[in-house]
Amino acid sequence: EVAVSWRPSTEFAGNLYRGEGILPASPRDVWECIKPVAGGLRTKWDQNVKDFEVIEALTDTISVCRTTTPSAFMRIISPREFVDVVVMKQYEDGTILSAATNVEHLLCPPRPNFVRGFNYPCGCLCIPVPGEPDRTQLLTFFQTDLGGFLPQTVVDSFFPSSISGFYSNLTKAVKTLKA
Repeated sequence: EVAVSWRPSTEFAGNLYRGEGILPASPRDVWECIKPVAGGLRTKWDQNVKDFEVIEALTDTISVCRTTTPSAFMRIISPREFVDVVVMKQYEDGTILSAATNVEHLLCPPRPNFVRGFNYPCGCLCIPVPGEPDRTQLLTFFQTDLGGFLPQTVVDSFFPSSISGFYSNLTKAVKTLKA
């Protein structure tokens, strides 16, 4: 089960979306499914991620990445690409963070057949549930300008159901990983 809420973004003329749910797996297993690395599991289970590549690794925890998405919402939303600087961090309490925001990079000019979208500050937090090592509270924050000429009503209709789908598909992925 996931709770999705939103409010107007202070970064751009769209919304900041917040998802929150408890997943039936350890923070490590959840992280294994969502961590932003080339060759990771995300492209296998997340219907909104077609490809993920590291353009430049700045350190072992900071990189510039390109994410491409397939068409969505009955093909009303054409394929997108996003270029972000991504930071990963693990805290002493076991919380694992991935945060990102859009960036321009010389090695990553816009490509034909993709609309360039922009992620404003966003991220995922895998938070241990005290006393329950096989459960993780996952907080997600998205504030994405999909670019192109989409009416805001289309974007507003797409995101809540997309976030719910993200949690549902991630739950299936972590169960498969544990099996």
